[in-house]
Amino acid sequence: MTTSSTDWAVEAEGLVKVFGKNRAVDGVDLRVKTGTVYGVLGPNGAGKTTAIRMLATLLRPDGGTGRIFGHDIIKEPQIVRQLIGVTGQYASVDENLSANENLMLFSRLLGLSRADSRRKAAELLEQFGLTEAAKRPLKNFSGGMRRRLDLAASLIAQPPLIFLDEPTTGLDPRTRGQMWDTIRELVATGSTVLLTTQYLDEADQLADRIAVIDTGKVVAEGTADELKASIGESSLQLRVADTADIAQTCAAIERVLGVTAVVSPEAGRLTAPMRDADRVGDLLLELRDSSIHLSELSVQKPTLDEVFLTLTGHGVESAEGATATEAELEGSLA
Repeated sequence: MTTSSTDWAVEAEGLVKVFGKNRAVDGVDLRVKTGTVYGVLGPNGAGKTTAIRMLATLLRPDGGTGRIFGHDIIKEPQIVRQLIGVTGQYASVDENLSANENLMLFSRLLGLSRADSRRKAAELLEQFGLTEAAKRPLKNFSGGMRRRLDLAASLIAQPPLIFLDEPTTGLDPRTRGQMWDTIRELVATGSTVLLTTQYLDEADQLADRIAVIDTGKVVAEGTADELKASIGESSLQLRVADTADIAQTCAAIERVLGVTAVVSPEAGRLTAPMRDADRVGDLLLELRDSSIHLSELSVQKPTLDEVFLTLTGHGVESAEGATATEAELEGSLA
């Protein structure tokens, strides 16, 4: 199945999903450019997973529209399913089978011949560093190995669009780094990735653009730098070698940059808003001419954590105001 001619892998307009009295997704708009990583950032219960499940044709929207490479998720679900791979929050692999047997099974279910299934399984096991554990029972796998196997299974058909729903939740830092490298490789080889996460550093590291979702709504969208810039300017941080020069340095900052520096209780450290980066060079020249020596100089941008706190009033790991988790809401359908 080939994709339709479009620059957009995902187009969602006004997506709504209601569970009882709770609007889990409340008018979400998303546009994901082909060949990019798009991050959907939000706390547990924000509506991320529900939005993904609608776009992946696993849940029927109660309102709005969605298109995958131009194909309508409601009118053309069979075509959409041929264009996507989905890796959920929990591994979909069979505990009673080995890694190799799982991949062979998924390959056969997708219509590959026995020989092609064997070749594909070996290729994916090698790609995800699981060759040595190929015949090991999954009950002996670590969480990171299971997540890698689950992602490998979703790539058997080499879909042009991959939904990754919190793919690194619960992984140790080393395994998270390996997963990040894998995601970068997927995009480098032509895939588009829509990634949901509650890890701010993950969105910052991987995503070309980020949508911040809270209580079922998109509250901000843009690149990481655009989101950071939306809540404030960068700051210049200096540490003078001789604390006796603090007053003179503050005066120079006010004279050259036109801002007031804040002196930290930590000896010799000053912080000043950096409204005009071009003037920083002038400040350094003035400090040098005044024989003021710096032991440290850095520029600090606002963090995505600060972005989220500013936009929602709570941290990303909190879901204040949520009456139920998405899993509980979706479970109410049963």
